[in-house]
Amino acid sequence: MTKPNTEKINEIVEAITDKKGSKITILDMGDIDSAPANQFIICQGKSTSQVSSIADSVRERIQKNLNSKPYNYDGYKNSQWIIIDYGDIMVHVFLPEFREFYNLEDLWSDAKITSLPDLD
Repeated sequence: MTKPNTEKINEIVEAITDKKGSKITILDMGDIDSAPANQFIICQGKSTSQVSSIADSVRERIQKNLNSKPYNYDGYKNSQWIIIDYGDIMVHVFLPEFREFYNLEDLWSDAKITSLPDLD
């Protein structure tokens, strides 16, 4: 079992909420051998520009506050689903219809799933 990086998770959640991201869900996959990361943080924005803004906010906040850059990120071209890979944590920022279509929470349903309440 891998201990979650709570400081990084909290910073990511703050960055998402700063840009009014919604339906934040944390999947703890530390006990799943085949998982590509220890945690997935999944959220959504209402438009492609908000999805990009949320992803930028995450990257900028983690760089500034934790001096950490992602290993990789992808999805800015269409901004329908942007993924940011921090190795131990993967951040997924979706448009609602793409989140519903890919349904990562169901795909990784054996993870410990925590849904955070929306602030508004």
